[in-house]
Amino acid sequence: MLARMTSEQPEQQIGVGAPDAFQRLWTPHRMAYIQGENKPSGPGSGDGCPFCTIPTKSDEDGLILARGTRVYAVLNLYPYNGGHLMVVPFRHVADYTELDAEETAELAEFTKRAMTALRTASGAHGFNIGMNQGADAGAGIAAHLHQHVVPRWGGDTNFMPVVGHTKILPQLLADTRAMLAEVWPKG
Repeated sequence: MLARMTSEQPEQQIGVGAPDAFQRLWTPHRMAYIQGENKPSGPGSGDGCPFCTIPTKSDEDGLILARGTRVYAVLNLYPYNGGHLMVVPFRHVADYTELDAEETAELAEFTKRAMTALRTASGAHGFNIGMNQGADAGAGIAAHLHQHVVPRWGGDTNFMPVVGHTKILPQLLADTRAMLAEVWPKG
């Protein structure tokens, strides 16, 4: 049971564990992601897969940076860093080994273009690139393969995540999409 909070301790809840001295930045919009909203319920693309739905939207509405023949690049709605994007095959496929040779080649080419665009637009110094294969490996949407491209900068491990437990994203997703789409290398 929670004790009554006083004006001297407005942020501390008595009886729910030891105080940790952290301020809380509430992000209730992330609950939709945590609870699996818009995640496919099965292996088929007709199961509400967002990666199958995104390409049916305009580039602006879908946050699409570029479209290829077999893959597209899209900003992540829940980015680790500003400019965090994903390269996604149009075909609804879960496992990397299920890609055909043309899909594999275009996924690799779009990853290179993503790196070039991020370096041009934001001066990224490095990248985390990878995919989580399966829910047990951390894939948020395991039913549809997607490769993350996360730009990194020297010194971007500032005090906010460490001390403030807060990520700073300096730009709105629509603005980031427009900036990266403008410098996306043509094939």
